[in-house]
Amino acid sequence: MTQTSITRSWVASANGHADFPLQNLPLGVFSIAGSAPRCGVAIGEHIFDLQVALEAGLFDGAARSAVEATRDGQLNAFFQLGSAARVALRERLLELFSEGSTLRGNIEAQGAKLLPLAADCQMHLPARISDYTDFYVGIEHAQNVGKLFRPDNPLLPNYKYVPIGYHGRASTVRASGTDVRRPHGQTLPAGASEPTFGPCARLDYELELGIWIGQGNALGEPIAIGDAAEHIAGFCLLNDWSARDIQAWEYQPLGPFLSKSFLTSVSPWVVTAEALAPFRAAQAPRPEGDPQPLPYLFDPRDQAAGALDIELEVLLLTERMREQNLPAQRLTLSNTRYMYWTVAQMVAHHSVNGCQLQAGDLFGSGTLSGPESGQFGSLLEITEGGKKPIELASGEVRKFLEDGDEIILRARCARDGYASIGFGECRGKVLAAR
Repeated sequence: MTQTSITRSWVASANGHADFPLQNLPLGVFSIAGSAPRCGVAIGEHIFDLQVALEAGLFDGAARSAVEATRDGQLNAFFQLGSAARVALRERLLELFSEGSTLRGNIEAQGAKLLPLAADCQMHLPARISDYTDFYVGIEHAQNVGKLFRPDNPLLPNYKYVPIGYHGRASTVRASGTDVRRPHGQTLPAGASEPTFGPCARLDYELELGIWIGQGNALGEPIAIGDAAEHIAGFCLLNDWSARDIQAWEYQPLGPFLSKSFLTSVSPWVVTAEALAPFRAAQAPRPEGDPQPLPYLFDPRDQAAGALDIELEVLLLTERMREQNLPAQRLTLSNTRYMYWTVAQMVAHHSVNGCQLQAGDLFGSGTLSGPESGQFGSLLEITEGGKKPIELASGEVRKFLEDGDEIILRARCARDGYASIGFGECRGKVLAAR
């Protein structure tokens, strides 16, 4: 079954849903009223409880094996099964929920036990994250930030040869809705020769795509670029919160440390690679004069269809805006098309030295900014390092984030002839430092 062969669901709220129509069917982990977390699928305003469905006999064959891999309340074992398991589960879900399904009565008989309202559920991280790597593949962001510090040479020589990345802190990745405590650290005040210690004064967000690894690789055995797409289970939104003043003091010579490790937020639903198939695109051609990727990073099929066309949005909601009943204000509208390297190239490069990737590992794309004003994925870029504050509808101004500010990330895929799908929100509210 394809996106175009099925258009409607008997679950009324799924039809035309902004994020979770029948064509999406993302996976996640949820709980209700303190119950143990378990795996489910988003469909409209509901969550389909996979464990209850399994006990009700709604799955058999390969789809049943796929659901059995989610019994522990995490998606790691399911991710490890690879694309065949995802396809089998997706095909069965489309059978169950398409308009006219003969199994509608079986599902409705279970009531809210099988299809609870998402609003009544709490979302959790979808998988146990052993490792988290943050890349830097948004070239517009890299150039914008580079211009702030190196106006004459914004991109370092290795950028167009190597998918730059660093190892982040997996233990502080949290699901959307987790508050962000303003971190402490060392900073070097302007004009000073010695650092001081205290709360971060230049707190920022970073708009990123999150990538969930499916099947891993054995230690010492690289993943070939032509096979890399098979190792990608799905995608989410990711906010790599950044303490810019701490980062400026600590990042040389080894890169970010405490300025990034205090919290990383992700949207809780895993949008599968299969759901995103209609929104694949050719990788943007490299500008004249740019080097061709080295052979281990180049695959014609990946160049022809390895990019994604996903619209990305950042909104800000302040305490005063809440008091004035104002809506969140859009800061950014960007797109994943501004990635200089594809996700497959990130996977191939990460493993080329024999590094072992594992099911449930998380990648961040790096900040995905566009080339124009209104497309920048961080306040560092929008305000040019704090030199040009932005004005908000509430009458406030912002250079960087203040206590009480909430950042909301959203994403949307749209293409003529296909249902639009979304990712759900990735939210985080800033709390004062302790």
